[in-house]
Amino acid sequence: MKSLLRSSLSALLMLFAAPVLAQPDAGTASLSVIIGTVIDTDTKKPLADVVITATSPALQGEQTVVTDTQGNYRIPQLPAGTYTLRFEKESFRPYARPEIQLHPNRTIRVNVELLPDSFTQSVEVVGSPPTIDVGSTNTGVNIDQEFIRRIAGGRPGLQGFDRVPAPPVGTSGGYVVEGPSPNDFETITRYQHIAGALRWAMPYMHIIPDGTPHTVYQAPISRPERVAAPPGDRFFDMYFKGHGVNPTVDTEEERFSTFSVDTDTASYTMTRAYLERGALPDEQAVRVEEFVNSFDYDYASAPDVPFSVNVEGFPSPARKGYHVVHIGVKAREVSRAQRKASHLVFVIDVSGSMDVENRLGLVKQSLRLLVDALDERDRVSIVVYGSEARQVLAPTNATRKQELLAAIDSLHPEGATNAQAGIEMGYALAASNLVEGGINRIVLCSDGVANNGITQADGIWDRVKAQAAAGITLSTVGFGMGNYNDVLMERLAQVGEGNYAYVDKLDEARRIFVQNLTGTLQVVAKDVKLQVEFDRKTVSRYRLLGYENRLLTKQQFADDTVDAGEVGAGHAVTALYEVKLRDPSQLSFGTLRIRYKAPEGGKSQLIEKALPSVLLRPAYAQAAAQTRLSYVAAAFAEKLRGSYWARPLTYDALVSLWEELGTPLKARPDVVELGTLIRSARTLDRRTDRFESIAPVRTMDADRVPTIK
Repeated sequence: MKSLLRSSLSALLMLFAAPVLAQPDAGTASLSVIIGTVIDTDTKKPLADVVITATSPALQGEQTVVTDTQGNYRIPQLPAGTYTLRFEKESFRPYARPEIQLHPNRTIRVNVELLPDSFTQSVEVVGSPPTIDVGSTNTGVNIDQEFIRRIAGGRPGLQGFDRVPAPPVGTSGGYVVEGPSPNDFETITRYQHIAGALRWAMPYMHIIPDGTPHTVYQAPISRPERVAAPPGDRFFDMYFKGHGVNPTVDTEEERFSTFSVDTDTASYTMTRAYLERGALPDEQAVRVEEFVNSFDYDYASAPDVPFSVNVEGFPSPARKGYHVVHIGVKAREVSRAQRKASHLVFVIDVSGSMDVENRLGLVKQSLRLLVDALDERDRVSIVVYGSEARQVLAPTNATRKQELLAAIDSLHPEGATNAQAGIEMGYALAASNLVEGGINRIVLCSDGVANNGITQADGIWDRVKAQAAAGITLSTVGFGMGNYNDVLMERLAQVGEGNYAYVDKLDEARRIFVQNLTGTLQVVAKDVKLQVEFDRKTVSRYRLLGYENRLLTKQQFADDTVDAGEVGAGHAVTALYEVKLRDPSQLSFGTLRIRYKAPEGGKSQLIEKALPSVLLRPAYAQAAAQTRLSYVAAAFAEKLRGSYWARPLTYDALVSLWEELGTPLKARPDVVELGTLIRSARTLDRRTDRFESIAPVRTMDADRVPTIK
């Protein structure tokens, strides 16, 4: 009977727990939302039908919802105040999460793990703790960066996280740190207090098949403690999601490396914004491939084929016994005159959060630049959203510049942040004014903060994906430092088959909207996938630098139902590998395959190129300057994100590698800027080497992350 009552209660609550998608009226504009996901501690799978009750002195009574089949929940229409959340599900231990501070006009995420009733909260370990082999290269395993951070004894950058105090002295339990990023289970971590210092509970963790760190048992805590934010943090509520660091893979276990292309550049631009403001970026904000793809490597464009291929290698300056292999692919050029006609629907965030650091002002300046770059083939529409969405400009030909500029100048901050309403109105406008055979693009300009509308449960991803399949793509352009959601902006662009850029200054807007306009707008190949098959006779081990959130399986390479990245006219995609040669005398070290579809879709086509060993130069200095530049950019990103493999490369050594680029490349403005940023990071980076105590740099194994016993 008890089970029946629970099921009935859950079913009844589900009727009232559906996401609230209606636009709030003026009286509810200051209300906030709590969202999150509940998972099983043992299986790491989402839990459905978890009853979640919110209580607060600010509430009249309680508010109760139930998780959906994906473990997601959403508690809308909450006034500001201090909340307690209670999580209950049959066969699981009830869990209460107190002291949640909710501010007006905010959406916060609280992810939770529930313990099964049979879970042993504290286990006395006799003898040696279990072995943790984080150097495994089994097929499909992606060693997680957060796990490496844990075994190293600490993680910086905990500012902005919700915290739970430790239990009273003498009781079992631990800290629960819940990350703000959607589905960021990697930040749900338990601590133990050892010898007066907080350290990760590493003896009780192992790697499960998907590579996610899994806390099996929690050691007892000796006394209460709180996790303090590091000093000097000036950027609040910057939401990022790390995707780990790719492992080194043994070719005997897996010789195929497959990934979707990525031409985004937001991570590099955002890092520049951090460093120019005197701060290191959040490690999770650093995506190596976006650093590499921010630079022009002067690839020749082949007019008679869809892609040109550029390959070169040299001995790694940082990893003894390895070569760096640079693989560059450039799409065919399309002249400005040949560019297709376009309808650009700008969906602009004008909420209160955009009235900071001149965000909206920079958006308006950027759009004014774009208007000057468009011509009679193009139409522009503008939709804005604050508490609600509204149309500011109907589809207007780009030759009517005074009307366009007047609409841009009229934009002003207003209300909360109903991003979903703005996006959906933008799609409706694009669909009703479709340019057949042309470019139909939504361009979202925002700081990514959405306290009304968008949650995973809303199904926004499916709708964005369906619109992209119908020919209306979505690009995102980010603005602002502090109160910024990188996770949402990247995800929307990825699902919407567009690109993600970040504007920190007007020069960056000019690069995106003026200099690279044709490439930014006109897609020449979609669902582009790259695959390298390494020859086992030549290569014993390899590691892909970056693309952690773009990895595909060998089977997905030939599966046309699997979405991948899009490439604009003249755009290039560059990837770097570290490879260990078994027999350099072999004629080839592998095969590169490119699979892509025409812009209008259809069956994919295949390009295949051999990778001859003669392309591997005997020294760094003998590689082309552009090849060396790609390595400097990648190595800089590796240093900033705390990669284990970048430890032997000091900032001084990185500056020297930059100096060796030589003229005229070193004098190019973007390359000059890279050198300046490296030197700034050298001055600002005061992090200690979190691996030194377990794997000193001077004796570290070049092949494997250490095994801890």
